[in-house]
Amino acid sequence: MRYRRLHVRYAAVAPSGHPWPFDDLWPTDRVRILVQASWRPEADLYETPTTIEAIVALPGIEEDDVDIQLFENVLVVEGQRRLPVATPEVLYHTAGIRQGAFQIALALPARIDPDGVQARYDRGLLLITLPKRGATA
Repeated sequence: MRYRRLHVRYAAVAPSGHPWPFDDLWPTDRVRILVQASWRPEADLYETPTTIEAIVALPGIEEDDVDIQLFENVLVVEGQRRLPVATPEVLYHTAGIRQGAFQIALALPARIDPDGVQARYDRGLLLITLPKRGATA
């Protein structure tokens, strides 16, 4: 897991709903769902009197495949989930586990102290504690 604090004001994250780039390479939408370029993990963001807490559900993702970026007003978590590659003779009946690149941007409701940010990865959950700027425990 890598953490970067950036010194530019964050404006927006480009949505992942870009048009399908391969035209009619695969004729059915069922196959397209299996190879979508990005997905968005579930997350909770809540505030205490002294901190902002973020929990991001990242089951099946290695800690080294996660990047955390902190902008002035947004926390961005991005990375990649890699599932085992199926052999050609495999026939999927259900494919609900998203894989590939992911990105989630969480707008921060208060100014935070970037030097006190703590993150840990526990049982598939990324837990991030962002202390509020000027708040005392």
